[in-house]
Amino acid sequence: MNRARLPGGACDCHMHVFDRRFAPLPDAMYREATAQDYLALAARLCVQRTVVVQPSGYGFDSRCTLDAVAALGAGARAIVVVAPDTTESELRRLHAAGARGVRFMLLRPGGLGWEQLAPMAEAVAPLGWHLNLQFDGREMPMRLAALRALPVDVVIDHLGAFVGGIAPNDPAFRALLELLEGGRAWVKLSGPYTYRMSAAGHPDYPEAATLARLLASEFPDRCLWASDWPHVSEPGLLPDDALARVTLGWIDAIGGSAAMQRIGVDNPARLYGFAPGDLLNTKETP
Repeated sequence: MNRARLPGGACDCHMHVFDRRFAPLPDAMYREATAQDYLALAARLCVQRTVVVQPSGYGFDSRCTLDAVAALGAGARAIVVVAPDTTESELRRLHAAGARGVRFMLLRPGGLGWEQLAPMAEAVAPLGWHLNLQFDGREMPMRLAALRALPVDVVIDHLGAFVGGIAPNDPAFRALLELLEGGRAWVKLSGPYTYRMSAAGHPDYPEAATLARLLASEFPDRCLWASDWPHVSEPGLLPDDALARVTLGWIDAIGGSAAMQRIGVDNPARLYGFAPGDLLNTKETP
């Protein structure tokens, strides 16, 4: 198991909280995983900041996500899902509670759709928010112009989420690189198991690791690291620190402590607005 050590202030940029106090949608994927459970994981990994991404299973109800941010402390931020008619005052309230972006989960029904992309970007631009997108990366060539035209940054989940996997020389992956070249996009080095991106699979995910190495080598200032805890879409994966250590190993192999500092600390601090003293309610452990 990789034991690459994160530097102080490191941020997990994509995790979810599921809490039985907040009822999910009837057809939601669900795995009980509370803020307190996550604090235990963060202590083992020496993670001091995190971003709670609202699961699609809670629809437009952000209560669980914001409750988790409050419990996790000053080192937590939120990516929420908001209805298209959300008012400016409600967006400001969410900002005060820690929200810094809006999630577009475009691989499952419900939530926000492509038609809401530009209007939502206009609505959240005054707050300095970004749009967090998860869609089949094979669509990237046809979406590239629209994404580059937005007045806000965009964050692309899970190495581009190329359903079924992709070769590095594929036009869709090259389109992702072109998006990153514009300086207003970010990509998460996470979720190698998602959408069958790696045929070899657990534990090394070599195909996904190849994409991660290319992204981090060419665009180290646009990459983020994330655990995707608690892996709710993958019942065979335990909600522990094993997968997080695999993806941390990618970064360590790319550039050691310098890459860990840039991708694990500096980039998320810029994107999510972390101040030096913004840390989770936990202590670093060996």
